[in-house]
Amino acid sequence: MTFDYTAFMHAFVTLLVIMDPFGGLPVFMTLTKDYSEERAKRSAHRATRVSFILLTIFVFVGEGILEFFGISMFSFQVGGGLILLLLGLLYVLDITLSDDKDYSKDIVIPMATPLIAGPGAITAIIILVSKYGYWIPLLAMLVNLFIFWVAMYYARYIKKGLGEQGLEIMSRVMGLLLVALAIEMIRSAWVELL
Repeated sequence: MTFDYTAFMHAFVTLLVIMDPFGGLPVFMTLTKDYSEERAKRSAHRATRVSFILLTIFVFVGEGILEFFGISMFSFQVGGGLILLLLGLLYVLDITLSDDKDYSKDIVIPMATPLIAGPGAITAIIILVSKYGYWIPLLAMLVNLFIFWVAMYYARYIKKGLGEQGLEIMSRVMGLLLVALAIEMIRSAWVELL
């Protein structure tokens, strides 16, 4: 059995664009601004661990959940594409949805979900599993979680290196790629249906 490098790269890039560690980094920095460096690193560990558990569940039972509720892959792909399109537009246009919750005690919930393992990542995982089976999306997910963990773990150094403006530019580029990816997802669903 040979490793399908092209399929892996497609899965990896898809999840990288959706999970967007560059967009998540400023959020992590904001949520941990009053934390000691040690506590911020512990939060990075926990957020990554919870994200791993959530996404792994959807790798193996996501399609079963769709079948249980009688949702076709076409409907899910179009619905997921629309969600990703909206997320991409929010990134590109720098629109934030108001959230007045206080996460000063524990940031795992907003970081792990919906930021890392949010609706977009879950949708993409289920669609990628339907295309490539379990192992390629699982490996792509693990590599992306590692990248996000590194970004959070070394957040203070990365911010110094790139600066606020650098992070914002990277996030906008990811948003634009996400819009294109969402349109491609919807288009391919229609092509497969026809």
